[in-house]
Amino acid sequence: MLKLNPFSTDTTLRDILGKESPFTTPLPAALKTGITLENVTKVYPMGRRTYQALGGVSLSIEPGEFVAIVGPSGSGKSTILNIMTGIDKPTSGKIGIGGKDIGKLSENELARWRGENVGIVFQFFQLLPTLTALENVMLPLHLRGSKAGYQGEERRQRALANLRMVELFDHAHHLPRELSGGEQQRVAIARALANDPPIIVADEPTGNLDSKTGELIFKIFRQLAEEGKTVIYVTHDTNLARQARRLIQVRDGAILSDESVASRYRSSENKSESLTGD
Repeated sequence: MLKLNPFSTDTTLRDILGKESPFTTPLPAALKTGITLENVTKVYPMGRRTYQALGGVSLSIEPGEFVAIVGPSGSGKSTILNIMTGIDKPTSGKIGIGGKDIGKLSENELARWRGENVGIVFQFFQLLPTLTALENVMLPLHLRGSKAGYQGEERRQRALANLRMVELFDHAHHLPRELSGGEQQRVAIARALANDPPIIVADEPTGNLDSKTGELIFKIFRQLAEEGKTVIYVTHDTNLARQARRLIQVRDGAILSDESVASRYRSSENKSESLTGD
């Protein structure tokens, strides 16, 4: 599961944002950003022992790809996402994104880089409970400060446009507790897109949703990929994994297989096949 350093549950928008500053630079369009992992390892200390989550993983993801990562629990698939997003640093190896080795960035540099380049969708939504849907979506724009390129009302209009895209415009002023699980996840997607990042990553984004809502979430992901964003998601759902254009299977911290799947699954839509090994 993707890691998170959450805000306190009683955090308010004013607590987080403080005084707004003026903006002059428009938000740039999504950059064409490729991802390369070269012989990446990740070892976690466990008391006197160690646990190797990744053992020399190498892969390359081209800009605009729609990629599913599947595998049993503990296989290392979520660790790969953590490494790609800079939430975790590798024990060894190199992570190149858009020509930048993010493994060499400091924590502050990583935070700035992530805010500009990556939108993260968590399995459990991670919405701030005291903020409305609109305020949750506006949050990344505020946190980027002057680099976001939007003044107060422009931020609000951008956030509303994102909520409209995920069909939640009429729920803009609802608190998370007033929304269903599927609605909360759509708010989380709108928030992930607030800064127009070129990369979207999602860890089990439909794990707590019914199948109908899950299909709606993936309709949004497909649209984003068609618009040129790089979309990478971890899932245990065989049917949802088949919707990607590329399927990476992970087991025991290594890549078991890596293949283009779109054409194969279109021609064998009803074929039953286990992807996760569960």
